[in-house]
Amino acid sequence: MDKERYLPEGTFGATEHSLATLEKARATGQILEAKAILCDSSHNLVVDLGDLRGVIPRGEAALGIREGTVKDIAILSRVNKSVCFKVTDLLRRDQVFHCCDRSESFRPGTLSDPVALLSRRAAQQQAQEELLSRVRPGDVLDARITHLESFGAFADIGCGIVGLISIENISVSRISHPSDRFVRDQAVKVVVKEIDREKKRFVLSHKELLGTWEENASRFEIGQTVCGVVRSVEEYGIFIELAPNLAGLAEGREGVRPGQQATVYIKNIIPEKMKVKLSLIDAFDGERKESLHYFFDQPHMDRFVYSPEGAYRQIETIFT
Repeated sequence: MDKERYLPEGTFGATEHSLATLEKARATGQILEAKAILCDSSHNLVVDLGDLRGVIPRGEAALGIREGTVKDIAILSRVNKSVCFKVTDLLRRDQVFHCCDRSESFRPGTLSDPVALLSRRAAQQQAQEELLSRVRPGDVLDARITHLESFGAFADIGCGIVGLISIENISVSRISHPSDRFVRDQAVKVVVKEIDREKKRFVLSHKELLGTWEENASRFEIGQTVCGVVRSVEEYGIFIELAPNLAGLAEGREGVRPGQQATVYIKNIIPEKMKVKLSLIDAFDGERKESLHYFFDQPHMDRFVYSPEGAYRQIETIFT
């Protein structure tokens, strides 16, 4: 698969395209990207191409709109964001009015000014077919977070084709909500866990890219005082996340709540038990967002083993 062709929307940003570029794209079927700046009352998207305007008719604005399986909010939510598209025609402005019913969408100009007729649906359909035919479980893809729900995060894996990362697959360290790890429009890496080709759905995972227990623990030493995040408070102690795939246990303390920032002293690191023993120095309200560190940088993984060799239990993912 030509990976450059099916990157998530927003990868290239608000790109300008000349008339010559658009004519070439129409002839070759190339997928382009630019920023949607307006959705008119008929739910046609207007795209800023630089010196020219483009219009994506409602039925061409998203895969599934024609069939009624996707709601119009999928169109409205693209305003002020980049969209992928194929160029289907280059028309005079008066011809576009007949196609899209509305004329309020364009800057002042003559009726003979060229306007590009675009299709996001065609770009998505091409990307979806290619992803379904070529991608297999264990493949690592570039993605972009589109929205967050309590049960997981949805991520664009190419031209607006979206897969789900369930909350338990976001990181080994447990989180209460995907917003503890992600923000909307964040560029991330994902690994394909399952593909339902009949329903055209992609199940994604993220935790396997964040490193094994040993890889994460090697970044810390006994005797260090470090920062972390309180993830859960139990009767027997407080779980504090040191990294997305590594948490340690500190003694209980009154008034500590999940989500608080923590300062902890590392008392011991025990690989065979996969334990990090901590002493809580301070816990306070605040927010800390760190960039994700990916330990895996290959295009495919067959198996991920989180547990250290000789550990009391095996935690692994096998991609089939």
